[in-house]
Amino acid sequence: MSQEILINFSPQETRVAIVEGGILQELHLERSLERGLLGNIYLGKVTRVLPGMQSAFIDIGLEHAGFLHAADLPSGFLRSDGAAEDRPSPLPIEKQIFEGQSLMVQVLKDPIGSKGARLSMQISIAGRHLVYLPQDTHIGVSQKIPLEMREALRQKLLDLARENLPTGELSGGFILRTNAEDSHDEELREDIAYLRKTWSRIRERARTLPPPSSLHGDLDLLQRVLRDFVSNATSSIRIDSKTQLQRLQEFGSDFMPRALAKLQLYTGDRPIFDLFNIDEELQRALGRRVDLKSGGYLIIDQTEAMTTVDVNTGGFVGARNFDETIFKTNLEAAHAMARQLRLRNLGGIIIADFIDMSNEDHRAAVLNELKSQMARDRVKTSISDFSQLGLVEMTRKRTRESLERMLCEPCQACDGRGTVKTPRTVSYDIFRELLREARQFNPREFGVLVHPHVLELLREEESEHLAELSSFIGKPITLRAEPEFKPDQFDIVLS
Repeated sequence: MSQEILINFSPQETRVAIVEGGILQELHLERSLERGLLGNIYLGKVTRVLPGMQSAFIDIGLEHAGFLHAADLPSGFLRSDGAAEDRPSPLPIEKQIFEGQSLMVQVLKDPIGSKGARLSMQISIAGRHLVYLPQDTHIGVSQKIPLEMREALRQKLLDLARENLPTGELSGGFILRTNAEDSHDEELREDIAYLRKTWSRIRERARTLPPPSSLHGDLDLLQRVLRDFVSNATSSIRIDSKTQLQRLQEFGSDFMPRALAKLQLYTGDRPIFDLFNIDEELQRALGRRVDLKSGGYLIIDQTEAMTTVDVNTGGFVGARNFDETIFKTNLEAAHAMARQLRLRNLGGIIIADFIDMSNEDHRAAVLNELKSQMARDRVKTSISDFSQLGLVEMTRKRTRESLERMLCEPCQACDGRGTVKTPRTVSYDIFRELLREARQFNPREFGVLVHPHVLELLREEESEHLAELSSFIGKPITLRAEPEFKPDQFDIVLS
């Protein structure tokens, strides 16, 4: 399927839309003041070692300390200057690192909410065609490349990696990326030279800078478009900034010359994202409900622990019988679900609650459709079979914040719960608090400040109960509206 990439640039924000068949499939954005940290390399200081969790917290100069697990320590231990030390990997973490120690670490996952960044000491540096592993001597090939081609590509990469090395021994390992399947020897040589030079620069900074310090920053979103998003299916890359187009052309000439012909300057009168109604799709992607063409719909809820997707038939009654109606709705839902996960950048544990199907062939067809659509995802995913409860459990690698968490914040009124107390519930909370205050204090009267909706209820439907309470405590109760209050907020004033 033909793919178009649209880039909307402004000094404060870069937005990239990937469109396939005229339909938005992915949306990536990066704000200049909120750039992600994924792939960045830091010189950090160990602030705390937790033997019980086999982990440690590392200060890398951010608001929250980063988290390092023992599984992310390399078998060849790396000091702060980038030099390797041979230490047995089975050793517990408290035997390998200690508080106050300087370590070179790389961000695996951006900070999410109150959680610090997930860190690793297994450093990797991505180039256009290769991933460099400075602590390893492994030569690997992407699993997405056909099996019959891997050994030949691995041997070619091994020979190129050994060139210009005095001892003939490898200086670091490499992994051939999927997009390097048809790359030429000269392109790989340039990538090897670039990555080794970058690593040399990182080690030099580690020797001279105090912890915590930033040693290396990953490419920005514009550059990653050329490195990661462009494929043979990409027909055009349109950008609405002449300055940034020139910048991309300079970067592309060094790392991806074949993409240069696809770069185009957009000069239309309408905003570039209006071409495919991207902004409207973005607004819909922030809602819970996703309507299907058949009349069914999805309900998507993102929580701290997992994301749930519920499928409903809605108004769809177009099939011949009930089982067929459910089957058609679930098939369409599987297709829409895969798109929504990509578009919203939802990761972690995902639970899909399809409408119950008694026909095993129908269940298999829906599951195959979901797997087929998720196979197009550039992010690693894993999908299980239907559980005994009829649920499909899947995982999608989470590296950056979801679209919702990048663009939205918890509601100040409900603190992210999605609900607030009813005016009647708040009224009865007030009654209980007035009784409590009356037992402790002896004021002349009680003043109650409430939201206008609560005030209306207290003066009308609850007026009799309020009068009874005033008689019981023997004190007058006055009410006053506070429009700035949250719906379930109140205050009692003694006078």
